[in-house]
Amino acid sequence: MTATEIIFEISEDELDGGYSASALGFGIHTQGDSMDDLRRNVREAVDCYFDDAADRPRLIRLHYVRDEVLVA
Repeated sequence: MTATEIIFEISEDELDGGYSASALGFGIHTQGDSMDDLRRNVREAVDCYFDDAADRPRLIRLHYVRDEVLVA
């Protein structure tokens, strides 16, 4: 059965810069120095993970995670 979409959790590396992405429910992980690099790398990682084009999800959703800490 083919999934209609795959969701990636995106986070920014505050220490080294750049971004990382991990697919929810799949063993797909990648990173990029910029958002454009990351988008390109996510597409490439999905293509590599799903050998058969018929098995690939039709949509890739990027979910940005931002962790913010406030001093009380």
